[in-house]
Amino acid sequence: MAMTFGVSAQRAGLALVVAGAMLAPARPAAAQQTLNVSFGYFTVRGEDARVARDVLNENRNFLAFDIGDFNGAAIGGEWLVPLGRYFEAGAGIGLSRRTVDSVYDRFTDRDGSEIEQRLRLRIVPVAFTVRVVPLGQTSPVQPYVGAGLGLFNWRYSEAGEFIDFQRGNAIFRDQYAASGSETGPIVLGGLRFAGDALSSGFEIRYQSADAPLGRPFSTFQRDPRIDLGGWTYQFNVGWRFGG
Repeated sequence: MAMTFGVSAQRAGLALVVAGAMLAPARPAAAQQTLNVSFGYFTVRGEDARVARDVLNENRNFLAFDIGDFNGAAIGGEWLVPLGRYFEAGAGIGLSRRTVDSVYDRFTDRDGSEIEQRLRLRIVPVAFTVRVVPLGQTSPVQPYVGAGLGLFNWRYSEAGEFIDFQRGNAIFRDQYAASGSETGPIVLGGLRFAGDALSSGFEIRYQSADAPLGRPFSTFQRDPRIDLGGWTYQFNVGWRFGG
C-alpha cells in the first residue's frame, strides 16, 4: 500500500507541475502581489510522533480507529507581498475538518450491537510567513522555501455512546467538546509558475502545535492534549496584480 501511495503521489506531483507550466505564460513575470487559493490534503502526525498524552492515542487503547483516519481535504487562501526581489511575506487562512467513526474494540451492547461514537477534529490555521525565492520574483519558474508562525484555531469533540466503568459498565449517550487557539511554527517549500496575471504551483508545509483539552476530558484522562501538527500537500492557483 505504501508503494502504491508513493507512485500515486509521484504521478499527482508530475500532473501538477505540467498543469502549472501550462497555466503560466512563457514571458517573465514582474514582481507582483498574489492572492492564492489552495486545494490540498492534510495529514496528521502519526501515532509514534504525536505529543505525550494525546487524546487520539489514548482513545486507541479502547476504541477501534486509526490515526490516519483523521487525514483529509484542506482548503485555504493567502495574500503574498514581495519584499524586494528575493523575498516575500504571506498571510493566509486554511481549513481542515474530519469526522471519524469509532466503536469500543472489546465491548458491545447487551444485544450484541456496537457501541458507536463520532470523533471530530477541526483546525483553522492562520499563517504569517516569509519566503525566500532564490531565482527572483521575475523568473517564470520560482522554487521557494519559507517559515513563519501559525495561529491554530481548533475544536475537538466526541459524541455518541460511552461506557461508565464505575457504574457496572452502564452505556449512556453524551457529547464532549473542547476548543481554543494555539500558536506554533510553520515551515514550507514549493514550486511556482508565475505569469503577469496568473500563477500556479505545488507546495508542502508542516505545522507543529498542541493544546490542552481540559474539562470535560480531564475527568477521564490526566492532562489530556490534542496534537494539531501535520503536513499539508496543496496545489495553489493565484491571481497576480500590482507591480
